[in-house]
Amino acid sequence: MHTVVVGTSGTTAEDVIAVARGNARVELSGEAVAALGRAREIVEALAAKPEPVYGVSTGFGALASRHISPELRAQLQRNIVRSHAAGMGPRVEREVVRALMFLRLKTVASGHTGVRPSVAQTMADVLNAGITPVVHEYGSLGCSGDLAPLSHCALALMGEGDAEGPDGTVRPAGELLAEAGIAPVELREKEGLALLNGTDGMLGMLVMALADLGKLYTSADITAALTLEALLGTEKVLQPELHAIRPHPGQGASAANMAAVLAGSGLTGHFQEESAPRVQDAYSVRCAPQVAGAGRDTMAHAALVASRELAAAVDNPVVLPDGRVESNGNFHGAPVAYVLDFLAIAAADLGSICERRTDRLLDKNRSHGLPPFLADDAGVDSGLMIAQYTQAALVSEMKRLAVPASADSIPSSAMQEDHVSMGWSAARKLRTAVDNLTRIVAIEMYAATRAIELRHGLTPAPASRAAITAARAAGVEGPGPDRFLAPDLAAADAFVRSGALVEAVESVTGRLA
Repeated sequence: MHTVVVGTSGTTAEDVIAVARGNARVELSGEAVAALGRAREIVEALAAKPEPVYGVSTGFGALASRHISPELRAQLQRNIVRSHAAGMGPRVEREVVRALMFLRLKTVASGHTGVRPSVAQTMADVLNAGITPVVHEYGSLGCSGDLAPLSHCALALMGEGDAEGPDGTVRPAGELLAEAGIAPVELREKEGLALLNGTDGMLGMLVMALADLGKLYTSADITAALTLEALLGTEKVLQPELHAIRPHPGQGASAANMAAVLAGSGLTGHFQEESAPRVQDAYSVRCAPQVAGAGRDTMAHAALVASRELAAAVDNPVVLPDGRVESNGNFHGAPVAYVLDFLAIAAADLGSICERRTDRLLDKNRSHGLPPFLADDAGVDSGLMIAQYTQAALVSEMKRLAVPASADSIPSSAMQEDHVSMGWSAARKLRTAVDNLTRIVAIEMYAATRAIELRHGLTPAPASRAAITAARAAGVEGPGPDRFLAPDLAAADAFVRSGALVEAVESVTGRLA
């Protein structure tokens, strides 16, 4: 099994995906263990002094003014975990919780938190045992960290609360720890706070969204090319010299992808035929690289922010190399929240342009000779009329999900935490947006491949033929009389979601961007 080694200098997106989705094992490096030990010595020295130190010998948040006596500090750390594990609503997905736990371990291993090496090892052991704490949808404001979600994870480390075992059954966390031979942790000074105070949930969801969107944007370039072909459009707008004079990297990449898919097509360039006279294609076809490219560039910015956060140690207070323990505001989720919202906006626009192309394929007045709704016997058959309704409903929701969560703030903790990021909420809605975008792209693929097959006597590009052949082999049915459509759309969704559409095209074109 693949093993991810956690050191003191952060982690990578690839490692997050490996642990969250691939169940990779986690190990602490010797460097990390040594750094943990050094920081713990500093915390223990401060705990022995009479002067109060936030998070070590004081209360938390608005209660930080109270100095806590030594005999109450273990209880204080337990209590912060128990009281902050206040989430409600549906369970969060297993992959999100694993990413959350792994990224918290990443910060703990940095040596800036003051957590004992034994606690960090327990975090790794729980991940490796396949134990996943139950985390709920609501509870994080994205400031002072993803407090409630991280608290539910810390609660499981203590042997309390519920967790999902490796068999998928939810049981008391203490039972699962015992079966795995893991002793529950007994938290000491600062450790409870250190386990709760990070941007780990929103960051984990950002990393996974970027991985999924990367594949989706390539899929959308392919479906845009298929639609252009089905509409007998022109590939001349994809010429690299046109995109070189407006040098946005994403735009050039999307145009190159579309051009590669269309190479050798016998359907493009029929502008001047009497059956389809026109001067230029509609915006949804002609401007496909500009819209998808802008989304690609937004992803590049989001990936840069994610890489910085993956290298960060987010906690409050933090242990500095010179021995100081300082309060700070690095837990604020604004940098991550903004890009999560940016991605939701870009995804909504991509979904919108996909739907406009699909609608054009179905309208006999704009499809340049295709049958109404791509129906077998229009009037008797409705064809893909309601598939476009479904796509439109998804796009409408995408637009609602594009409303920024990070523009909101609700003060909390008796006005101590008076400006919060709502980054967790931004991440949660982005996950829904990515899921919906997959379905939207799948419906365009379904319509475009059917339309190409209805262009009798014209030969599609080799890459298009490969996509159609693979789709049909995957159970995505082609033209014909009306039938129960939901299974076809589900098959199209699975075909796109699995990456099979991209794989089929790349078998002809080589690797696409």
